[in-house]
Amino acid sequence: MNRKHLAEHYRVYSNEIKPGITEEIKMSKKLVSDLLVDYLERRGVTKLFGLCGHTVIGMLDALSRSEKIEYIGTRHESVASTAADGYARVTHKASVVMCHLGPGLTNVITGVANASLDSIPMVVIAGDVPSYYYGRHPHQEVQMHADGDQYKLLEPVVKRAWRVDDVEAFPDILDKAFRLAESGRPGPVLVDVPMDMFSREMDEDLWARTHKGNLVTMRPALDPAAAKAIAKRLVEAKNPVLHAGGGILLSQASEELAALAEYLDIPVSRTLAGQGCLSDLHPLMIGQTGFWGLEFTHSLTTNADVILGLGTRFGEADSSSWYQGVTFDPDKTTFLQIDIDPMEIGRNYPVEIGAMGDLKIGLGQILEEVKKLCPEGRNNPELRARIARAKADFKQSNAAISSDSRFPMTPQRILKDVKEVIPEDAVIFTDVGWNKNGVAQEFDITIPGTIHHSSGLATMGFGPSAVLGGKVAAPDKIVINLTGDGGFGINPSCLATAVEHGIACTWVVMNNSAFGTIAGLENANYKTKFGTVFYKPDGERYTICWADVAKSYGIESICVNSAEEFKPALEKAIAANKEGRPFLVEAPMENIVVPTPGCWNINDIYTPNALVKEGKLVKKENGRYVAPSHSKSHDGCLN
Repeated sequence: MNRKHLAEHYRVYSNEIKPGITEEIKMSKKLVSDLLVDYLERRGVTKLFGLCGHTVIGMLDALSRSEKIEYIGTRHESVASTAADGYARVTHKASVVMCHLGPGLTNVITGVANASLDSIPMVVIAGDVPSYYYGRHPHQEVQMHADGDQYKLLEPVVKRAWRVDDVEAFPDILDKAFRLAESGRPGPVLVDVPMDMFSREMDEDLWARTHKGNLVTMRPALDPAAAKAIAKRLVEAKNPVLHAGGGILLSQASEELAALAEYLDIPVSRTLAGQGCLSDLHPLMIGQTGFWGLEFTHSLTTNADVILGLGTRFGEADSSSWYQGVTFDPDKTTFLQIDIDPMEIGRNYPVEIGAMGDLKIGLGQILEEVKKLCPEGRNNPELRARIARAKADFKQSNAAISSDSRFPMTPQRILKDVKEVIPEDAVIFTDVGWNKNGVAQEFDITIPGTIHHSSGLATMGFGPSAVLGGKVAAPDKIVINLTGDGGFGINPSCLATAVEHGIACTWVVMNNSAFGTIAGLENANYKTKFGTVFYKPDGERYTICWADVAKSYGIESICVNSAEEFKPALEKAIAANKEGRPFLVEAPMENIVVPTPGCWNINDIYTPNALVKEGKLVKKENGRYVAPSHSKSHDGCLN
């Protein structure tokens, strides 16, 4: 008897069906694994990322019968959690990861932590030892400090970790898990499930509540008094700046940000995570701040009388290690801050007004109040002209090296060619190094949500796996990963997942045969590159041909032999993607470091100067800190 017939049977012969519950809810028992899959289907889950293990075989069996959920198996749990991260960044919905106990859970941690620090929603379902064997040390049990305490491994990097000790609590736990992952400041959660729970039978009616109610938690608006106060400060300010972080993109508030900026002609600066919050070509976008920020950007942010921080914690890299007068100057500037997480408000700069709320709603509220105070709006053509000149000058300063035909290629040439080949709406995942910091600095993103960086954890190896989830989430888009050879080498098994599941993305491996960013720091401060550049025991430079590795996985690939070959190779890759095939392009690259107009305190820790003692800035007689200049710390190349 199939489901439909069973439903009719119980409709006719049972009085247990309650109003509002679908006919498929019956006073019958089903395996918990099947009920869990039913639940995921009702929540609209269509993809599940994972890796097998004996504790989750019951779930694999249930998933094999699902017609709505595609199981995307990987060769390493970090690939699964990172791909799920990429998927959630594109869909703005909680992704689902399934992993085995013990090493499965430890392997998944980095991807989960990365998602956590970048506020990406994710539900991790982990198998565990049988509940009745806690403490007896069954195979692979984690019991270092307590019996059956593996779920505690993820506690530091998730919003909450649940262990299912009572199978009847499972439906409630799942509802709470998804709601918590997606609401407020999004982030990962863990549901730890003893393997015997998957194989138990359970009355379907115990899941009845999960068939009811709205699955979406409404976003909070600003306190009206806060919206009025912020509007008043912006209208009264002489040199205001809107400083946008990743929270703008998480809230999908780009249109609201543009509307407020344009109404008052307020310049917009951004963080690394905020790239794409407003088109980099927008006449009011002044670019990235911080260590990899631009001098023109800093000239406006350091002299602003009011800065409204939007979905940013004013983190170290984005604030030049908080050195006064480099990126921001709290002596000159009054800070206002809006965030969905009250813990971030006032974290690094004192705020006159701190407000909690959703940015999409909140910016709309502020604009309404601004229009009451300033009905005509404001125009500042001189400011727009200054911004346009600064952008043009920056482009011109990079023109020669971006067109240079030397080989190995310059990273600037690689980025220029990529920009010219891929469509404007292509989705890009970066990694760590030039492919992130250089991209954020000089690669114009014009459509919100088309660039994704590992910002909070800055995880090397993020991009090659995250691109898988991004392509799965956006199958009709060109989805590309820009990565270094160091990052790609973290887990090249991502290639196998692409082949097995037909994920037609492109990897561009910018190969400098080194951990280039760290090599630059070490060379600048210690005049050595020990441990950062790849050599054989005989001292010969060592380079892996990643194009050959890709071929061994069954992926089409090209390793270019000249700068002129790169663009046609990438065009071939994009054509293959459109036909449903993954592709890898390898470009040998010169070790040119990313320009760093800002400061970073680590330089002072490495090489203390007169202004630094034991890694801390020394105050002058007037009590003020003076930031050292690091303009020469990264000059030159690293060959």
